[in-house]
Amino acid sequence: MLKTFKKGGVHPPENKLTAAKKIELLTLPKSVFVPIAQHIGAPATPVVNKGDVVKTGQVIAQSSSFVSTNIHSPGSGKVKKVDFSADSSGYPKQGIFIDVEGDEWLETIDRSEILQKECSLDGPGIIKKIQDAGIVGLGGATFPTHVKLVPPKGMKADILIINGVECEPYLTSDHRLMLEKPDEILVGTQLLMKTLNVEKAAIGIENNKPDAIQLLTEKAKKYNGIRIVAL
Repeated sequence: MLKTFKKGGVHPPENKLTAAKKIELLTLPKSVFVPIAQHIGAPATPVVNKGDVVKTGQVIAQSSSFVSTNIHSPGSGKVKKVDFSADSSGYPKQGIFIDVEGDEWLETIDRSEILQKECSLDGPGIIKKIQDAGIVGLGGATFPTHVKLVPPKGMKADILIINGVECEPYLTSDHRLMLEKPDEILVGTQLLMKTLNVEKAAIGIENNKPDAIQLLTEKAKKYNGIRIVAL
């Protein structure tokens, strides 16, 4: 007979050491290695070559299938080579080496800090925008987000659930985003509701983040159909 944990699973102690520390921007490195397989599914296909000059935000590897997504340059500079290097798994993976020279962004990227709350795109248009932007989940699989937004044929979503639990012992990035970018999260939730054609959304937040629960609960009053659920 299979024995189970009395408390319903493994409960390691929390070590939220950076929960009170604001998000900081890292200084630019002198060189970067950008793997072309940064998500579950098919690796992207490199679209740059040795010697090419790239800008921050430029597509350097193109999505090669539906379960795949674009890879963008994290800095501006010159492509040193397209080659293999060991990633965090220890295995050699193909990627793009870039010698960083400054921080010149692609002109089409809107870097304004003004939050745009209106979107004229329809559902498929939003999904295409998400895929082009290379947005993926932050879990272990880094699952492409646009795939999650396409229900199986014949099925329809009833409610959108946003995961703000962040149960890993050391992680605090979601917590800080909820405290520092609450309106961006709520506007993004509304966009996903529009994409899925649903009228209800729930943002689940673990009750070890009372400040995030309080802030988002107050903010959500201005957004129709979104409720905050303490877990």
